[in-house]
Amino acid sequence: MPSSVPPGSRPSEAADIQAAIDQAEAYLDDPNRAPLEIDTQARRGPALFRWATLAMEHLIATLLVALIVSVSANVVGRSLFNRSLPWADELARMLFIWLIFIGAAAAFARYEHIAVDFLVRRLRPRAAHALYLLQHLIIAGLMGVILWGGYLVLTRSTGRTAILGVPWNLINVSLVLCAAFIGAVALWRAWQCLRLLRDPALAGGNAREGGD
Repeated sequence: MPSSVPPGSRPSEAADIQAAIDQAEAYLDDPNRAPLEIDTQARRGPALFRWATLAMEHLIATLLVALIVSVSANVVGRSLFNRSLPWADELARMLFIWLIFIGAAAAFARYEHIAVDFLVRRLRPRAAHALYLLQHLIIAGLMGVILWGGYLVLTRSTGRTAILGVPWNLINVSLVLCAAFIGAVALWRAWQCLRLLRDPALAGGNAREGGD
């Protein structure tokens, strides 16, 4: 790992800074969670999930740029030309909805959602994996409920937005895609936990190898 110590620091200061950085990184990494992680750079996790995560991150960047352009166009129109752009507000809302749900799915794959992991970090591996199993089974169940609700909304929604005339289902499908991806990843992680509970020796191999 390349050093993050600022140039010009005295040896004692550099050692203290590097020790603090190492301690922070060690705290952020949970060895019990390593077999469940999806890492695109380390090729960890199923290839399908890795590619889907990368695709979502590129889509998030595109949506964010489009959202900034849309909002900025409306601000410029109001400030310079004393004329608002109603379609820009509507487009910004649609982009923001997609940004939320695709971002939530990508963050779940990266383990970037806010979590209180004080307990699980102090458990033995088998107990931690049992807790992770329960957690992901609950998540998969909740995503199943959301998928069913999303299906009902998609089948019954026939309207369009007021200004741009975009079908509401084009917006609603973002929730369905988010729930489907999170549910699939949660089921894969639950299966990994079952394998680790049956054979704890798999933890070391899974942490070092990809899941292609």
